Amino acid sequence: MSLETRLARVRGLGSAKDGTHHWWAQRLTAVALVPLTIWFAVSVAGMTGGNYAEAVAWVGSPINTVLLLLLIAATFHHVQLGIQVVLEDYVHGEGAKIAALMFVKFACAILAVASGYAVLRVAFVGG
Repeated sequence: MSLETRLARVRGLGSAKDGTHHWWAQRLTAVALVPLTIWFAVSVAGMTGGNYAEAVAWVGSPINTVLLLLLIAATFHHVQLGIQVVLEDYVHGEGAKIAALMFVKFACAILAVASGYAVLRVAFVGG
């Protein structure tokens, strides 16, 4: 016994079977961002009054480099997931929705890669 109408079944309307994964991914990135953001804020606040060389040394520390890369990855993935939900809910033109989704995904990917590159460059080259 199904709760959807025969017409909805014929049209193929209903769950796309993808919402749960998206919901869990968004919650997982949110949970990961809590300790990473606290770590980052406390670390940056602790460097108050420091100079450029100290900041480069801080980024160059292996644990800080890895945590910064995790923060970047989680942040941009979380942003992309959140904006995707907003676009899917509030943009009704199919072409505009697809174009906006592609733009957001590419923009987040490019910004994440650029941010990761900057962290790695500072970590390995020193600025």
